[in-house]
Order: sequence, then structure tokens, then C-alpha cells
Amino acid sequence: MIEVKNIEKPDERRDFPLGHLEVLQMTGLVFGVGTMEPGWRWSESVKPIAGTEYCETGHQGYVLEGRLRVRMRDGDEQEVGPGDVFVIPPGHDAWVVGDTAFRAFDFAGQMDEYAKERG
Repeated sequence: MIEVKNIEKPDERRDFPLGHLEVLQMTGLVFGVGTMEPGWRWSESVKPIAGTEYCETGHQGYVLEGRLRVRMRDGDEQEVGPGDVFVIPPGHDAWVVGDTAFRAFDFAGQMDEYAKERG
């Protein structure tokens, strides 16, 4: 069976301070479209929701616009920007760099729990 969904009509939208995540659920794929505004930082905007010291969601994605700096628990640091394909393992903090919103597609399939209230 062929499945087709459009990112303009996500199954779910999760809002958090200075950003949001749109999620499309498909067979074998949870696809996320993340938008983070200038000033967004995971440890300030999502950490209170996640309840963990670092982001424990792995990410595999593609940057559409903006820049994001990522620091791993061990201190390794990298910046991603437009056109970059990335793999970010669990255990990191991240923040928007500059005055442009960061927007990326995430194919890792772990977006079903990202920025979701624990209950």
C-alpha cells in the first residue's frame, strides 16, 4: 500500500517555547518538521518537557534553513546549516545560531516522543 502525506497537513503539532514540531505518522516512519526561532535552546525550551538533562532523541535529518549548534554530552560540538544532512546521537544540547529560524526535516523515526509531555 502506498502512503502519501503532505507536510502542510501534519497529524500532530507540538508547541514549545520559541518553536514547534509537526509530526507525520506513517507505516515504518515517523517524520518530523522542526522549526526553532532565534533564541531557542533545547536546554531551556524542551528540557522542562522532556525531563532529561540532555536531549535523548537521536536525529537524522536535512536542514532547510537557519543554523543550529549542537554540543554532545562529551563536549564534541558541530554546527549544521542549509543543505546539510545530519546524524545526531542521543545525549546533546542544541541552540539556534543567528537571526534566522532553524527549520529541518527529521527522518530518524524517534519524533513520536520528542517534546511530548510525560504523563
